[in-house]
Amino acid sequence: MSTVRVRIAPSPTGLFHLGSLRTALTNYLFARKEKGVFLVRVEDTDQNRLVPEAIPDMLASLKWAGLEINEGVIDCRKNVNDSSLNYTEIKKNIIQKGNFGPYIQSERLEIYRRYADELLRKKIAYPCFCRCEELDKMRKRFLKKGLPPKYDRSCLKLSDAEVKSRMVKEPFVLRLKTPLSGKTSFVDLIRGKIEIENELLDDPIIMKSDGFPTYHFAVVVDDHLMKISHVFRGEEWISSTPKHLLIYKAFGWKPPVFGHLTNILNMHGGKLSKRDGSVSIADFRQKGFLPEAIINFIALLGWNPKDNRELFSLSELIKEFDTKKLNKAAPRFDQQRLDWFGKYYLGQKSLEELSFLSAPYLQKLTDDQTLIKKIAQVQQSRMHVLGDITQDIDFVFKLPNYSSDLLIWKDTPSQIIKENLRSTLKIISDIKLSDFSLSNLEKLLMTIAGENRGSFLWPLRVALSGKQKSPSPFECAWLLGRDESIRRIEKAVSKISNF
Repeated sequence: MSTVRVRIAPSPTGLFHLGSLRTALTNYLFARKEKGVFLVRVEDTDQNRLVPEAIPDMLASLKWAGLEINEGVIDCRKNVNDSSLNYTEIKKNIIQKGNFGPYIQSERLEIYRRYADELLRKKIAYPCFCRCEELDKMRKRFLKKGLPPKYDRSCLKLSDAEVKSRMVKEPFVLRLKTPLSGKTSFVDLIRGKIEIENELLDDPIIMKSDGFPTYHFAVVVDDHLMKISHVFRGEEWISSTPKHLLIYKAFGWKPPVFGHLTNILNMHGGKLSKRDGSVSIADFRQKGFLPEAIINFIALLGWNPKDNRELFSLSELIKEFDTKKLNKAAPRFDQQRLDWFGKYYLGQKSLEELSFLSAPYLQKLTDDQTLIKKIAQVQQSRMHVLGDITQDIDFVFKLPNYSSDLLIWKDTPSQIIKENLRSTLKIISDIKLSDFSLSNLEKLLMTIAGENRGSFLWPLRVALSGKQKSPSPFECAWLLGRDESIRRIEKAVSKISNF
């Protein structure tokens, strides 16, 4: 049995996004399940839209997600945040591994030319000299007749002598000569049999006038030479697959098995975009989503385990993966569901792990490791992403200037509020530093509050945090420490006295 070899082949025209990671994950799970090879290739034939940081960002995203690359473009020596580098400089720092390289298409131009020349010699491909204006008029004529716009093959009617003469003097592209009758069909792993009438197909351009191949040509040549056995990609490529199959047929090559994944939609059924929130993996990483949460979330977008389980580690996903469980129906991006996964996986972290992971989000506020650990303990149950560690805790570093009337609980007289603050002040002042723990604070303060919790705990919360919304008053006091808590309560009592 031949080795399973799958690939992802992103174009470096933008940052790696959620859909790309979902495609990568599908390929990765299939490769690992079948003990095959997971390969990364860069398809950079569209030279006008290159984004220099795209390759390092893609590699960083895959590494962050835990998807180990076996072959191809495997690493980048330069930091993804080094914005001073241009695309050519970044390419020089790409690390490639494998026997079928290079794995960057712009470094394979001679290979494409060689195979294109073969089709030209066999008269399966032909040069086209038509300019953009001519092609535009051609399309309009077809549309006016109610026909699908396509190339009318006018250059195919040129004599060999004329073709030879014009190739020397004029820019041209190479087109594949597609059959005018019959059908091209394939069996999709997810959608079953798909076929198209050949008469509907255009003669696709396989080599551009700048010497670069088109996607359609390069992807076929590369997948064949790199021995790709299965191709999992987005459903937008279904309409292109017949063209690819005809190129395979022109060379007499066996095509891979195809599986076209449904696109991820927004909650309204439209195309997922930045208007729906984060779509790039860099955005998710910056916000502090754990890779476990993202992987679990996207694995269930279009894949159904056929039971009620929702939580899967990467190793469990590999074990359970089956192409028969891939859905035809398009999944919808549900932010609330993603937040649920985020909260769950953060809740599973030990305090030491959470403190370490959260520290970068607190670096502008503190580098005190003891305080960071305390903040992590207080915030853990509230967090969906690591960035939530800073939510409502700015008071720890500076007491906001608050109005004295904020200390008043409902219609409780100010004198009662002042007496309650003095009572809590005495309780806190009498606690030994060695006993100043979160559990002890809660026990003592809840005891004194009794049934009048609102009038005791509300003013205490405000006195310590200066805010309506904050962690509990016990947590506030514990984060601040005994001496700072005393100072702030005394200030609150003074505010009441002047009320």
